[in-house]
Amino acid sequence: MSFFRVLLSRPDARYARLAAILAIVTLTLNGCAGLFGGDPLRVNVAGIEPVDGQGLEMRFNVKLRVQNPNESAVTFDGVSLALELNGKPFASGVSDQGGTVPRFGETIVTVPMTVPAFAAVRQAFAFAGAVQTGAVQAGGAQSGQIPYILRGKLAGGLTSTTRFVDQGALSLPALGMALP
Repeated sequence: MSFFRVLLSRPDARYARLAAILAIVTLTLNGCAGLFGGDPLRVNVAGIEPVDGQGLEMRFNVKLRVQNPNESAVTFDGVSLALELNGKPFASGVSDQGGTVPRFGETIVTVPMTVPAFAAVRQAFAFAGAVQTGAVQAGGAQSGQIPYILRGKLAGGLTSTTRFVDQGALSLPALGMALP
């Protein structure tokens, strides 16, 4: 029998090996907690500006206010966004814009987003159908609110990519007419 088999077959060696593995795992997890132990970034939509699209697509710039409530700055070199309306994909966008969100500071990031023609048509038909049938959705079109979820990430390399989610409801202007 080899030396390692004899060593590992002894009961006290198994305990020693288990203790060593637990110590390594504990130290590794404590080290990771120290690296990532910060509050998440706060990301909110600060503005939306329409821009020229091509064909039937719609395009707009989304301005994001990114706040960093941590003691160290966050550097990024790209942004990705995906917008859902009423639980359906609606628009997406990417930007290779880079920058830094200072410690206990904020910055504005602009990301161009595209609404494919079919996504706009799908949302229009869904809204018209809900209004025509009087279908009441939880927080949906009948109440004049359209729920949205904006998912995104600030890319800063393999270890410093920061993901975020902003959600809420968009208020629709009141229709000044009665529907049959």
